[in-house]
Amino acid sequence: MRFTISREKLQEGLAAVTASIPTKTTLPVLANIMVEATEKGIRLSGTDLDIAVTTEVAADVETPGAITIPAKKLSEIARELPPAPVRIAAAGEQRVTLDCGRSHFKILGLPRDEFPAFPNVKFTESWRIRSGDLQKLISHTSFAVSTEESRPILNGVLWELKPDMMRMVATNGHRLAKMEMPIKSAGAPPCDLIVPPKALDQIRRLFPEDEELEIAKGENHLGFRSPFTAVFTRLIEGPYPNYDQVIPKDNNRVAIADRQALMSALRRMSIIASDQTHRIRLSFNAGMLKFSVQTPDLGEAADELAVRYTGDPLDIGFNANYLLEILRYIPTEEVRMTFKAPERAATLEPEGWADPSSYLCLVMPLRLLD
Repeated sequence: MRFTISREKLQEGLAAVTASIPTKTTLPVLANIMVEATEKGIRLSGTDLDIAVTTEVAADVETPGAITIPAKKLSEIARELPPAPVRIAAAGEQRVTLDCGRSHFKILGLPRDEFPAFPNVKFTESWRIRSGDLQKLISHTSFAVSTEESRPILNGVLWELKPDMMRMVATNGHRLAKMEMPIKSAGAPPCDLIVPPKALDQIRRLFPEDEELEIAKGENHLGFRSPFTAVFTRLIEGPYPNYDQVIPKDNNRVAIADRQALMSALRRMSIIASDQTHRIRLSFNAGMLKFSVQTPDLGEAADELAVRYTGDPLDIGFNANYLLEILRYIPTEEVRMTFKAPERAATLEPEGWADPSSYLCLVMPLRLLD
């Protein structure tokens, strides 16, 4: 294997792939990047066995071939190289030489045969979706996934694909985020997928917004590909909880508030809130929202904010961190909140959003201690 590549193209290819390389692994070859020289250029691939990323970059190939090279060291070398063409060659199955200007490196790699095969995903039946639309769904929902290992199904984002609509839902049992948007006919049959958020982060990072992605499902893997880059991820298997039954349909108290002002007040109050529960009391009545917090070992605080409120007065408790997290992703200047009772779920939605997508978040209240 022998090829010449610009320093910038090498750095670009490595940046795409290194995020999928595990920092610690018992399998030495997983710490390596597979470098394949083909007639079209070079292909760089990395995997942690759950997520695999492969990307093609332009290079002048003299001799085709493949070898795996330690990812961390190759990236560090590429970052420090002078601005000159980089010549890389493999002598035998393990020795790699790298020359750039007056710099000369010899690195020990591992044979390509030891590198795991990529998942078998056929793109004959696939969905075609604009990357920007998918990124919008990911960024507005994936923050709500659970990080607890007791319910692994909630560690993933539910992605429902229908012929004319796609929806993503994430929850940890205390808060929920749901977004749906219309799409042009997807092509493949309808499907419900549970995708690890780490894989969705790669999608958000690797594909430009205006690129069209081809997406296909294998037996228990999902593949995303554009003309030059592909990502494969293992799916989380099992039935996702029926989220629709927890979304309240009869909330009859409504508050509309300025999002930034609400976030500022919550941040101020959360300074005095308990480090364990982050509990804050919200008292709604006509035209005014009063905040109060009491923490026995620390003290107390109060604040108020003008809101548009309809319904009977209400005292309700929330984890301030959950509210702040949701409000960060509300895409409008005002937020619409609905309530039923102090022990029932509240919803938050963008107010006055002229967008074909619909977005709803839900948060469970905390019991108030009188």
